[in-house]
Amino acid sequence: MTSNEMHIVLATIDLSFHRAAAGVVQAILRRHGVSVTEIRAPHEKAFKALEDGTADMLCSAWLPGSHGGYFNAIEQEFEKLTVLYTPYALWGVPKYVFDAGVHAVADLLKPKVLAKMRKHIQGVGPGAGISRFSAELLQFYRLSDVGYVFQTGSLQQCVSAFESAVSKGEWVVVPLWKPQYLFHSYDIRELQEPNGLLRGKDEATLVVRKSRLDDLPVTAVMELRRTVLGNDAVTELDYMLSCKGLTENEIGQRYLVSKRR
Repeated sequence: MTSNEMHIVLATIDLSFHRAAAGVVQAILRRHGVSVTEIRAPHEKAFKALEDGTADMLCSAWLPGSHGGYFNAIEQEFEKLTVLYTPYALWGVPKYVFDAGVHAVADLLKPKVLAKMRKHIQGVGPGAGISRFSAELLQFYRLSDVGYVFQTGSLQQCVSAFESAVSKGEWVVVPLWKPQYLFHSYDIRELQEPNGLLRGKDEATLVVRKSRLDDLPVTAVMELRRTVLGNDAVTELDYMLSCKGLTENEIGQRYLVSKRR
């Protein structure tokens, strides 16, 4: 980095789809002459980096539902640059389970479902919105009373548990969100949850510290404000990152090239 080069510290929540979106953000910043240091961290630590001044920008805050508890106390210090996509949490099942009549969370209590469904529901880290919501679902529907267990873990543990069950044709529930790369490869159907415990759609918001906003090139800020990826594009980028071995930089550059066509 030269003495007159602009530099920004980007906090990225350390899940693959957040990294995929961050790849595009970094590509845009670098195209406008901004060097980027990325901090990848779990939810709590990523937002802590915003709070204590370690990071200038975060990709991305899911507002208002999933990440509002982390962001609301500090939001006055930050500018919301753009909504990159509109994520939402869900419980899903493979299509063959859905077709067999499992259409809603309440259906998991039916005797014929209890006889076939895996009782272990493997989630991701405890800081994720879907993990908090899943614990509430277990309690609200009294699923633990009939043997269901929700367990937090890594993204890989969540994915592996789902893929293992599908490979054997077993019935399984997966606590997920859209966008997520599993939807690129599997036909996963969402279970209805009419009580609002999954909070509905959020806005995946790119935020930057207001005190750093004027330091960024105007052209970079303008392009970031115009950038709306959408759920389908993030799913595709996540798939390329997680399953095809491309780097954040590569998928970011590919996305920018595709938008020029």
